[in-house]
Amino acid sequence: MGRRELITLVGAAIIWPFAAQGQQSKKLWRLGYVGTGGLGDQLLEAFTGKLGALGHVQGRDIVLSRRIVTPDAKAIELAITKLLPEIDILVVWGTIGGAAAKRVTSDTPTVFLSVGAPVDIGLVQSLSHPGSNMTGVTFEAAIETYAKRLQLLKEVVPNCERIAVLAAQGDPNVVFAMKSLARAAPTMNVELTIFYVETADDLRTAFDQIQQADVSGLIIIAGLLTSINSKPIAELSLAHRIPTCHGFREAVVAGGLISLGPDLFAIAKQGALYVDKIIRGARPADLPVEQPDRYEIYINLKTAKLLGLQVPAPLLARADNVIE
Repeated sequence: MGRRELITLVGAAIIWPFAAQGQQSKKLWRLGYVGTGGLGDQLLEAFTGKLGALGHVQGRDIVLSRRIVTPDAKAIELAITKLLPEIDILVVWGTIGGAAAKRVTSDTPTVFLSVGAPVDIGLVQSLSHPGSNMTGVTFEAAIETYAKRLQLLKEVVPNCERIAVLAAQGDPNVVFAMKSLARAAPTMNVELTIFYVETADDLRTAFDQIQQADVSGLIIIAGLLTSINSKPIAELSLAHRIPTCHGFREAVVAGGLISLGPDLFAIAKQGALYVDKIIRGARPADLPVEQPDRYEIYINLKTAKLLGLQVPAPLLARADNVIE
């Protein structure tokens, strides 16, 4: 076989599979995926499932390297840094994750998922035109969201005047959330007291302090640490008989009282759509940041009964899911 024939045959072997599969890109795309514990594996499954539905198959046109790490800024940053030389696209969960990616790369196309206030914390220039290597899905960009959570808690505990706020120290979500709560609290005749935790080991002490503060309810600021520890937070709130409002339904399923927030699995699938667009040639700078299609209200009636609370009928009628 001559050299020209060999080149022709090899070229055909490379081109044919992609033509047959209808792929627009001939390269094997290397994806880096950085998530955290809790729902990490289930969210990854939703993400890869959607990629598959879009025609992208592991080992055929994509190779995915995943890292599931602790909800710690340094751990996430280290995981991203180690992945960068090996990947074409980065997918990262959470506000802490998005901020970590911003610190370590300015050129790798990055899709962030479930990030709070990406404009306020400097990840993108605007929601409509990110203007950098990053885009993705925010779990809340409207400052009114935390005010609505405060209002929900007031509906269940109508006479509460003092409400605690539980936040993870150093989480970028906190500033945005407190801005919203501080604006809303005076209009509802509520006094707020914030309690910080650095790790899950601090939760028990924090709840002891919250109980001593004689509050009537607790707002949980949504973030990686608080979301991953939804179950112990729910258990501690029940043990201390403190009504809680959360940012994600998973906390209510775990025993929390009420939540207002997006569907994380829907966010994972939205993330796959971004990856598909980037593979097809879109630039993150030109892909608008998306917000959740809707926010869901979850109520745990069993928890309400244990706390001696009566959930108003109008609120039950508005709920997307009631756990009995």
